[in-house]
Amino acid sequence: MQAKSINSVFMIYDGGMKAGRPTKSNRSDFARRLRDLRLAAGLSQTQVAEQLGISQPSYADWERRNVALRPEQIEALSKTLGVTIADLFPELASRRTGPIGKARERFKVISGMPRSQQRKILDVVDALLAQAKGAQ
Repeated sequence: MQAKSINSVFMIYDGGMKAGRPTKSNRSDFARRLRDLRLAAGLSQTQVAEQLGISQPSYADWERRNVALRPEQIEALSKTLGVTIADLFPELASRRTGPIGKARERFKVISGMPRSQQRKILDVVDALLAQAKGAQ
């Protein structure tokens, strides 16, 4: 039996590999963006992990797979990387939330009214919307 060279059996790290061992799974969009933002900031995983008060392997998971982050972790992460939360989650920044212009202003006032008055106003709005939908 002929011995095989370890180089022919395993892929070995070489100087051309940028970030050590390659991941075995595809990165999520967030993980890829997080890695790119960290590299753009000129930080290592260890430096970011220290700023966040977590271990480097835990932070490495953030750059490899989907993780559930707490709001305070998201804020600390954006501060550490020197980016906005919208930079971390651009898909959320482009969403419109609620009515715009005058309608938004009026609904803001309505939200401060007692619930019984809100219900009456919403009944009228619902009726108008149903009427507009029927006219289409």
